[in-house]
Amino acid sequence: MLAALQSLSIYELLLIAVTAIFTSVIGGVAGYGTGALMPLVLVPIVGAEPVVPIIAISALFTNTSRATAFRDVIDARRAFIILLCAIPTTMLGAWGYTRLTGRGAMLVIGSMLALSVPLRRLSKHHGIALSERGLGLASVFWGVLVGGTSGAGIILLSMLMAVGLEGAAVIATDAVISVVIAIVKISVFGVFGAVDARVIAIALLIGCIAFPGAFLAKALVERLPVRVHTAILDAVVIGGGLTMIVGAFRR
Repeated sequence: MLAALQSLSIYELLLIAVTAIFTSVIGGVAGYGTGALMPLVLVPIVGAEPVVPIIAISALFTNTSRATAFRDVIDARRAFIILLCAIPTTMLGAWGYTRLTGRGAMLVIGSMLALSVPLRRLSKHHGIALSERGLGLASVFWGVLVGGTSGAGIILLSMLMAVGLEGAAVIATDAVISVVIAIVKISVFGVFGAVDARVIAIALLIGCIAFPGAFLAKALVERLPVRVHTAILDAVVIGGGLTMIVGAFRR
């Protein structure tokens, strides 16, 4: 693992580590953050191509800790419906990602990040509600997005809220689903050669450092107002996504 990280400077490693713990706490409080913010740090350091595999592996740690911390409020039925419908299309989306060039990866990740915030706000503004059948259908399309991008977790949160989940139940159910989806994505990436020693090493660094963040988030979730940091997070996600899109056209 150490040998695989030798190409990174101490400053780059520190930046990744600090961002990992910060996004883990934010994710535990707001329900999203890791998949939206980590690419903004990772793309300039390691390039666009390995970013989605890195986040998929690190998600096993961050979401396992989150699911453990909030295990009492997991909605197993809704999680099963989403996974049943999303796993096949997740595999398709992950395979598609392995076929992208560096520019294509930057465009896909940047577009997903830039669009994720307005999509979430629109669904909340219009009070979109889903039946369990509608949840299953939405999960089919979400699977393609989550398989080949980073940041699609924001859409999952909107889906869960649209079927009536609230508060910690959203965070917990999202975490369980994300663990299984991460395993599916890692399997596809591994088969098609998108996972190497460097990807694993960086993902383990992020995951191990971020693991305690969910338990700190649990202590904060009932005390800390999320409106302000959510607004800041939205601005950073949109700005970072647009920056990636511009950077892709300049390559």
